[in-house]
Amino acid sequence: MFKKQIALPQDHGSWVFLLSPLLIGLFGGGVFNLASFGLIVAAMAAFLLRQPMSIAVKVWGKRRPSSDLRPALAWIAVYGSILLFSILWLVWLGHGRLLWLGLPAAGVFGWHLWLVKRRSERRQMGMEIVASGVLALAAPAALWVGQSVYSAQGWLLWVLCWLQSAASIVYAYLRLEQREWAAVPSRLGERLRPAFRALLYATFNVLFAFLMGASRLIPPFVWLAYALQWVECLYGSLHPAVKVRPTRIGLRQLFVSTLFTILFILLWRAG
Repeated sequence: MFKKQIALPQDHGSWVFLLSPLLIGLFGGGVFNLASFGLIVAAMAAFLLRQPMSIAVKVWGKRRPSSDLRPALAWIAVYGSILLFSILWLVWLGHGRLLWLGLPAAGVFGWHLWLVKRRSERRQMGMEIVASGVLALAAPAALWVGQSVYSAQGWLLWVLCWLQSAASIVYAYLRLEQREWAAVPSRLGERLRPAFRALLYATFNVLFAFLMGASRLIPPFVWLAYALQWVECLYGSLHPAVKVRPTRIGLRQLFVSTLFTILFILLWRAG
C-alpha cells in the first residue's frame, strides 16, 4: 500500500509542468479563496492518479507483478475520491464550467494509458508536449477561480505557460541526446545543428511574449522571463552535456524553470 513507486510519480521532472502554471495562475489572479484551494486539491489528485493507473495497466499487461494490483487500486480509490470531492466542491462554489477543461485532460490521459499498454510510453516527446499543454490549463483555471471572472486573459496565460513547457521539454531532449555523444564537437556548427529545434522554440517564445507585451495584451516585460530560458538554451547548445548524469541535467532544468516561474509572476504583477 505504501510503496512509493505505486503511490507517487517517478518522473520527478513532470511536477514542474503542473506546479509552474498553477502558481502563475494563482499569483497572477492575486486572490486566493476557497475555490482556489479546491482547485489545488483537484489538480494534485488528478496528477497523482496517473501513477497508480499506469501501474494497474502494467499489471494487466504482465509488466508488473500481480501483487502490485491491490495497492494500485487502493491508491486509485484514494486519489479518485479526493478528485471527485474537489470537483463537487468547485461546482458547489459556482465553477462548474471548469469541468470542460477535464475533457482534453481525459483524452490525453487515455492516450498515455494506451501507450503504457503498448509498452511505448517512454521517449514520446510529442506526447509530453501535448500533455504539458493539458497541465498548463491549471494556469487559466487558477486565474479564473481567483478572480471569479472567466476572462480571455486566462487563455493567453495558458498559451504562455504551454509555450514555456514545450520549450523546456524539447531542450531536455537535446541535453539527453548530448549525453550520448562521444565528445564535444570542435566545430560550432556541429554543436548548433542538433540544437536547432530547441533554439527555435526558445526564440519563438521570446518574440511572441515581446509582441504580446508590445500590443499591451500582457504586461510589457514578461518576455524577460522567456529571455532567461533562451539564454539557458543557447548555453546548453554551446556547451553540450556530454557524459553528464541525467540527475544533474534534471536539477538544472528544475532550477531554471523555478527561476522562470518566479520571474514571470513578478513581471506579470508589476505590469
